[in-house]
Amino acid sequence: MRLRARNRIALDCEEACPVVAMLRPRSGSQQWVVAERYAIEPWLAPTEYVDAFGNLCQRFTLPRGKSVITAEHEVEVAEQIDVDTRAALVPAGQLPDETLQYMLQSRYCPSDMMCERAERIVKGCAPGYAQAQRIAEWIRENIEYKYGVSESSTGALETLKHKAGVCRDFSHVGIALCRSLLMPARFVVGYLHQLDPMDMHAWYEVFLGGRWFAFDATQAEPRGGRIVVAYGRDAADVAFLSNYGPLEITDMDVSVQQV
Repeated sequence: MRLRARNRIALDCEEACPVVAMLRPRSGSQQWVVAERYAIEPWLAPTEYVDAFGNLCQRFTLPRGKSVITAEHEVEVAEQIDVDTRAALVPAGQLPDETLQYMLQSRYCPSDMMCERAERIVKGCAPGYAQAQRIAEWIRENIEYKYGVSESSTGALETLKHKAGVCRDFSHVGIALCRSLLMPARFVVGYLHQLDPMDMHAWYEVFLGGRWFAFDATQAEPRGGRIVVAYGRDAADVAFLSNYGPLEITDMDVSVQQV
């Protein structure tokens, strides 16, 4: 299916503010960027680099006052995410080098402190996809999707304590639990078709059977229609805007439509 995503962000700066944005998806094995438009008003010339996780990062300095960033993308994506209940756990010694960074504990995903909980959750499940699927189901069954409970500093342990959170919190819990069972897991941010209310969305992927599989504990079914914008160890690596000075987001309007 082909999706058209549009993200319009209105900003206000007290003074000139250096910014790194992460708003451009890349073509890859699971999606193909057919067309895109990236505009900054008032216009300025950004530079772009690729970060350590393969994400496209746009770097520029916003002037003092009001600015608007608009990113529009037309992307070919899968209608359904792949599911393979036979996908096996890959032994640590056989993991590709690039997956090893997703085995470590990170700022919001203290996997080294969650081993016992993870083992209780997946008891009776075969190592691999069955364990990852059970973790996603457990999160959906035991954590309430609720706004206002978490903030930008909330990690997986706090989410488990409060038993509530939003998509980024669900993903942090899933990632931490999977890593504690020696399954590489990475944070994903992007767009989901027919998300309600519409906004940027977060989910996670687990490396099993030699490839990455998507898991989204906020959804009851393995829904496709996803545009990946960025990958990271957790939310700290994939902020859509990183500002190095005073900056206020005064409005953000996201839309995703099937073409």
